[in-house]
Amino acid sequence: MKMNHQKLRMHQRNNTTNTALIVLGIESSCDETSASIVKDHKILSNIIFSQEIHSQYGGVVPELASREHQKNIAYVVKKSLEKSNTQLKDLDGIAVTYGAGLKGALLVGLNFAKGMSIALGIPFIGINHLEGHLYSSIMDNNKLQFPFISLIVSGGHTQIWKVNKIGKYELLANTVDDAAGEAFDKGARLLGLGYPGGPEIQKISRGGDPSHINFPRPVVKKSKYDFSFSGLKTALLYRIKDMDNNTIKQNIHHIAASYQEAIIDTLLDRVERISHNEKISQVSIAGGVAANKRFREKSKILSSNNDISIHFPDLNLCTDNAGMIAMAGYEKINNGLYSELSLEANPNLSL
Repeated sequence: MKMNHQKLRMHQRNNTTNTALIVLGIESSCDETSASIVKDHKILSNIIFSQEIHSQYGGVVPELASREHQKNIAYVVKKSLEKSNTQLKDLDGIAVTYGAGLKGALLVGLNFAKGMSIALGIPFIGINHLEGHLYSSIMDNNKLQFPFISLIVSGGHTQIWKVNKIGKYELLANTVDDAAGEAFDKGARLLGLGYPGGPEIQKISRGGDPSHINFPRPVVKKSKYDFSFSGLKTALLYRIKDMDNNTIKQNIHHIAASYQEAIIDTLLDRVERISHNEKISQVSIAGGVAANKRFREKSKILSSNNDISIHFPDLNLCTDNAGMIAMAGYEKINNGLYSELSLEANPNLSL
């Protein structure tokens, strides 16, 4: 019955005014609590609260992540509304991540969205986190043409998708073990650096020689496209095991640069191969690792030397954020798609 009222309100609004839809997005899949307002395909606000509490543990602690989301979600929603000059009564719908991610973290955002949906009498839509990353590539980017190749590369995912159109995706490559972001985190831990590992390794790599150590570029024997990064982490472990602490300290910028280079080369190798074999020149790269400066530099080189056009989202859209969730939700709500209140969080949700 409630959903019928929500559909009625949306139907009445769409048919009595020319006002563009206003959608609130909520993201809480891991360790960023984020809220965003999208109106008429434009992001008016995108508030992101990154949980620093996990740095002392060298990785995300699920229970702590859930507690931090509970503490901060009302605040980021409030700030998002204020920054966009939007009032609760102006909202037409809510988009919220319901998977993939940490179940407890997902539940915080999902339950908050459900509560707002009931209180305001407006629809909500559950959004796949990975689809949100796909949207981050095409927001404010009119250069990407369908079909295109999309590499989603983060702490939890390293996948390459063929995007035929919105809602129609084909998985071409996946990781068989660690994701690239996870490889950065584990490598940083071995080198005594902080968390998250990607920014730490990027920072310490400045001035380092990426050819100092020839780390392996991992391949998966049974697949020409899939990724595997656990062996690379092991190679780093054995390499520094043979060094004393003073040698590691003196050469850490070279070691980190070489390790970073191996991860980036592996990612771009698959991008180049798939682009060539699929005969698709348009490529998007999204996710937290897409913020890496060396990754962007080498991607630009690859683009200039080949018939490949690689696109990155703005840096603030690389990490987990509600802007991409709100944009994906905007499209779905605008097309009359809503979720039922029975929707459950799905930590293993696939695209």
